[in-house]
Amino acid sequence: MTTNSRPASLPASPPASRPASRPISYLRVVRASAWYDLVVTAGFATPWTYALVHDTLSALGRAWGLGVLPELDPIQTLYANLMGSVVVVWAVLRLVRPLPLYGLLDGVARVLFTVWQAYALTQGAPRFLWLFLVVEAMFGVLQLAPWWRPATGMREPRVR
Repeated sequence: MTTNSRPASLPASPPASRPASRPISYLRVVRASAWYDLVVTAGFATPWTYALVHDTLSALGRAWGLGVLPELDPIQTLYANLMGSVVVVWAVLRLVRPLPLYGLLDGVARVLFTVWQAYALTQGAPRFLWLFLVVEAMFGVLQLAPWWRPATGMREPRVR
């Protein structure tokens, strides 16, 4: 036995970036939600790409009978670009360095997005927004559920 080897009876310790085997599946959810965000919101990040996304969503909504977006205006474009820029950066962070804490925070953000999307639907937003709302709610539940302990509230995720 060399000084660098360990006895065969000792279990191998997991790498520092993976504290146990179960968090891997949670981190996969964190990464999957980040990929979804990146794909769906990248087009919102610039005025030029948002104009294309806006026209595409309106055309699909019209074709499916689910409503269209209001005409483009500078303020709508500004807010779409701000949202797209922030979400793209947030998605890249979760892809490059996925952490359980980021899953918790993203889950909370998804609850907020879901609430505001539901509110928009009650105010007459195009019904295709339901497609986005369902995905937001799904990722919110998947990322928040492991943190919940019924008797004690929010704590460390069960995945640890």
